[in-house]
Amino acid sequence: MNGARYKTAVMKISRNGQISIPADVRKRWNTDRVIVMDTSDGLIVRPFDPEAVTKLMGKYQHLVTETSDEMRRAVREEQAEREDERDRARRVRR
Repeated sequence: MNGARYKTAVMKISRNGQISIPADVRKRWNTDRVIVMDTSDGLIVRPFDPEAVTKLMGKYQHLVTETSDEMRRAVREEQAEREDERDRARRVRR
């Protein structure tokens, strides 16, 4: 298998839908969170990387035209405008 190291473990699913990942596996991947992907072939469990978005931002930095704060501010302003329009329309109906 291309020199890759694999470890297989059978885990019981609790009544609450939880599984316990062996300590040595958690330690090897240095994670306390995982992503579970449901595919047509089965489940894939991968370590969760909280820095994944930050890493992608650097890779796609050339596509970014405004900061996330600016984007949030613009969305809030659009929502406020829609709410104002809705309020005006309600007042007209009365």
